[in-house]
Amino acid sequence: MLGERIKQARRIACLSLRELAAKVGVSHEAIAKYESGRDVPSSGVLLRLSESLNVGVDFFLQSIQVSVSQPEFRKHSRLGKKQQDSIVARVEDWVARGIEVDNLIALEKPGEFQTPEGFPRRVSSFDDVEKAAIDFRHAWQLGLDPIQNLTAIFEEHGIRVGALDAGPHFDALTLWANGTIPVIVTRANIPGDRQRLSMAHELGHILLRPTCNVEKMMQCFAGAVLVPAPVARMELGAARRKLDPIELHMLKHKYGMSMLAWVVRARQLGIIHESAAKDMFINFNKRGWRDKEPGDAFPVEQAERMSRQVMQLLAEEVISESRAKELLGSSLEDFRKAFSKEHDGFPEDRHHRRQHLD
Repeated sequence: MLGERIKQARRIACLSLRELAAKVGVSHEAIAKYESGRDVPSSGVLLRLSESLNVGVDFFLQSIQVSVSQPEFRKHSRLGKKQQDSIVARVEDWVARGIEVDNLIALEKPGEFQTPEGFPRRVSSFDDVEKAAIDFRHAWQLGLDPIQNLTAIFEEHGIRVGALDAGPHFDALTLWANGTIPVIVTRANIPGDRQRLSMAHELGHILLRPTCNVEKMMQCFAGAVLVPAPVARMELGAARRKLDPIELHMLKHKYGMSMLAWVVRARQLGIIHESAAKDMFINFNKRGWRDKEPGDAFPVEQAERMSRQVMQLLAEEVISESRAKELLGSSLEDFRKAFSKEHDGFPEDRHHRRQHLD
């Protein structure tokens, strides 16, 4: 247990055996022995490991409750192997904390993921992908209306959803925890419309088995999940010469899909010609809209179930403030500040908590 946690913390910190050994002041052979369980670090070395890896000593004493498999990054990701290992280790730790919260909570146990009827499915053409998106919506009883909160729907169906700040080269990751729990992690600090498209893209990796053009089919599936073909034709018409930016902005806020993705969707369905789409892409580039679209941004969706459950456990005194900090992965002060920022200045004080304890 101790060795596994040392290795996990080292991977999270993106350090090699030699790099960690230099920080701690021991040989890299010693670190390797700690990680493999062939030796146990002294209390002094354990403290230096804690400081070097920026984790509490308690981190090393908790067992790993989750094993991850089939991690899939985007096909053309520029992440190095060490960076990928770090991201997977961070996700592994986050999922383990989530499972522990589930085991502590008396109410609102998450549903077990059930593969939708007819999936996973082999797809050989873009027509297959379009049909798969509609069949998926039917299986989860989503109809054809705009999806108001994709994150909440994923969580309701047993998919763990998170966001990670892992640098500009990280887009998204899909993996399985304990062989039964699908996990989707997207890049943090991106607009909500891009976040939703990325989540739907990763859902495609869970549900579809393409025979070719994997990433293009995932892109098509993502757009078709957010805006099915009949809906796109209803909103845009069967054939158009060009699309107006104001029109696209309005549709972006109605369906939670970016203006650029609407252009791509119109091209995919033959609503606009390839040349018209190309002209619009050039216009977007010239005006800097590929990086930041004009007008108000679509709000980011928050996966709040786990943090809400931690605060419930804290309020009911099932866990201490120090345990809440460990489960949240941040201090309560930092969590409250972030929550206040996300929710228009929600008060950060802990008066109610102090009063309850008195």
